[in-house]
Amino acid sequence: MLDTWPLLKNSDFPSIARNQLEILQINLGYLCNQTCQHCHVNAGPKRKELMTEETMQDVLALLEHTGIHSIDLTGGAPEMNPLFRQLVREVTKQGKKVIDRCNLTILMEPGYEDLAEFLAEQQVEIVASLPCYLQENVDGQRGKGVYDKSIQGLQKLNALGYGRDDSELQLNLVYNPTGPYLPPAQQQLQTDYKKFLQEQFDIQFNQLFTITNMPIARYGSSLISLGQFEEYMNLLKDSMNLANLQGVMCKNQLSIDWQGYVFDCDFNQMLKLHLQHPTSGDALHIRDIQAMDMQAIDIIVADHCYGCTAGQGSSCGGALD
Repeated sequence: MLDTWPLLKNSDFPSIARNQLEILQINLGYLCNQTCQHCHVNAGPKRKELMTEETMQDVLALLEHTGIHSIDLTGGAPEMNPLFRQLVREVTKQGKKVIDRCNLTILMEPGYEDLAEFLAEQQVEIVASLPCYLQENVDGQRGKGVYDKSIQGLQKLNALGYGRDDSELQLNLVYNPTGPYLPPAQQQLQTDYKKFLQEQFDIQFNQLFTITNMPIARYGSSLISLGQFEEYMNLLKDSMNLANLQGVMCKNQLSIDWQGYVFDCDFNQMLKLHLQHPTSGDALHIRDIQAMDMQAIDIIVADHCYGCTAGQGSSCGGALD
């Protein structure tokens, strides 16, 4: 795994002020049915880390007493946590929006055959990984056979109404570069995706989100082994757009790991950059923040933050400009 030293030592990334907390991104665990090259959490089929019911109840308690309007469920494959459906139902009952970051292939796995129907029933917004619309690139980044299963998953979602103009069920796709370069212009790439998927597979979706690969965890280690880490970091720094500082996701979002600890984003989570309790200095837990003014706690920044501000910018909702 990538040492944090190249990213944290003498970083000159500018400070960022936090706004009102609106979105809680929750990592339900690192268990996944895939092992993707660009995965910044090192997820895979052998990972054992999963959020427990006790921590999940802490999440629900926070949601009930704050102005958070959306939860963004991630992993691993968040759906592989046995408590996934329970959490979705409880959050939906509270009237909050639920976003599921779905890798698509999970919809085709044994034991998950009715997952798509459950997501539609609960009106969950789906943000689905499809790092390219071409089979060769997808299978090269995510594993042989992933493309075909992803297409089948998209067709299954479309059949339920996801991504269609006459439906409120939202289906957004995510593009990640397949190499050490920035994503292309989001709007033009979205047009290309829509044209290809419609013509080849009669697939529709709402929006495409372009997300920059972060030089951490599995992807960072790959860059180091190929001797490309410094070159990629220089690309991110040289491409920084100061205007993107106003839209970065850490301004109105917090990331909660599978144990309930609090981070500015899931990239900081992977680098173990815990937010700290202002009096004790201990790692901040979700139980601590219900009555806390999070705007008074500084956002932790380091060199990987250049990945969110380079070019068009990058966030969980795609490009920033």
